[in-house]
Amino acid sequence: MMRKVQVATMSALEQTHSTDKVARVEVSRIHHYARNPRRQPNPEYARIKASIQAEGLDQPLVLSQEPGESDYVLHSGGNTRLKILKELWEETGDERFRWADCVVRTWSQESNVLFAHLRENELRGGLPFIDKALAVFEAKNLLEQELAVDSLSQRQLEELFKERGFGLSHSMISKMGFAVQVLWPLMPKALAAGLGRPQVERIRALQRAAQAIWNRRRLGDDADFEGVFAELCRRHDGAEWDIQPLHDALVNEIAVESEQNRQVIHLEMDACLAGRSFDFPDNTLDDQDDGRMEEVESVASTDSEQNVGEDMPAQAPAEAESTPKTNSTGKFKDIGALRDQLCHLAEALAAAHGLSAVVKPLPDQGLGFLLIDVPPQELRDVLDPDALGLVSALWWQLAASSELTSAPVDCVLAHLDQDSTLYQALASHDAELLFGSVWTPDPGHLSSQLWQQLNPPDWQSLLQMMEAYRSLKRLAFDTGIELWENAETECDVVE
Repeated sequence: MMRKVQVATMSALEQTHSTDKVARVEVSRIHHYARNPRRQPNPEYARIKASIQAEGLDQPLVLSQEPGESDYVLHSGGNTRLKILKELWEETGDERFRWADCVVRTWSQESNVLFAHLRENELRGGLPFIDKALAVFEAKNLLEQELAVDSLSQRQLEELFKERGFGLSHSMISKMGFAVQVLWPLMPKALAAGLGRPQVERIRALQRAAQAIWNRRRLGDDADFEGVFAELCRRHDGAEWDIQPLHDALVNEIAVESEQNRQVIHLEMDACLAGRSFDFPDNTLDDQDDGRMEEVESVASTDSEQNVGEDMPAQAPAEAESTPKTNSTGKFKDIGALRDQLCHLAEALAAAHGLSAVVKPLPDQGLGFLLIDVPPQELRDVLDPDALGLVSALWWQLAASSELTSAPVDCVLAHLDQDSTLYQALASHDAELLFGSVWTPDPGHLSSQLWQQLNPPDWQSLLQMMEAYRSLKRLAFDTGIELWENAETECDVVE
């Protein structure tokens, strides 16, 4: 068992720097810090260069001298400013850029210098996620060397980082470890192009869900799965990165390995990602067994046998729609089955796109489900414009299929939290409030925001949801059933 780490040095923030000196140093004698956390180009480079050329440095560079060296190295950030000074001196020959006012700090430990650069970069606008993660794990290696320990736990790192003025939770360190140790060797282009923490978290969740299905279906050991996952990550690496191709590739790979229907694996993956259980018979595909194939496909699209009562014989879909069956109470079982189907499809689509929290089942009323709020704020904060457009367009499709804006208002409000944005918008008939909370494409944009971007399984689910909606409305009209029949008694609708 590793011994408890004792920290013998003061944090960088606690030191008084009583030995600091102010000096004017020639830029040719100042060197960039070799472990500079910022690996990607600074997006503010042009602006900073223009400012330095016009006004000079806004504050001195902080330097140090490694033991035995006569030249200086940057101690606390300043790599971008130093590079600009050297460029301007070379380009203009202006003496203003040959020299720099500096603070010279006594060299302490390599890890303290790295933490100083990390803090400086954070204060000046932050680092790309992968740059920060790589620097954090370089700091981990330095600390392990300086403290003479084999390995530091995430909890120990959290404490050591805090003592050095760089707060980082152990859960964030874990996410950074996944990015550095797993993704960086496989997806350097995507990470270098700006793949951030939210996307890394989604890949991690996808990996865990896929591995859970892989193990449950006994498709091989962990090494086999890791090889498949690595190959697919490499194949889908690129500056213009999207998680959907990787998701679809994993679904395809598992479907092929398990000889299972792809739609079933897609639904199983969505259930894993949403933290829901998934019970499905382990049937393999057999081109000569039509009965099996129908059983598999019935999970994704409820067939006519599921739309009739348990005590009624199965009928063809057309006959079932035109001749609905009743139970002893006189209620039409087909209405309930279609409501269940609509709710199931809506929940699956919502779960695949981060909208699970806004779908509420209504088994005995309306269209079988209802949206109870706008897309969550945290989802709107992390999605890029294209992904947000897709989610928003899908939200409106779910809203239409649940009759959110056409059902009796009081009946809808009875299911909403009074503090929710959706309640306030519907109660006050404030369309602008609703449109301001859910990006609303015009009809001409639906093709690009929804039809083209949905993956094939979700597209089929959307079409099935629309068809179930049409069947339910047609059946209600033909049989005289009021879908919101409890509106006057339960929802207290005012005519």
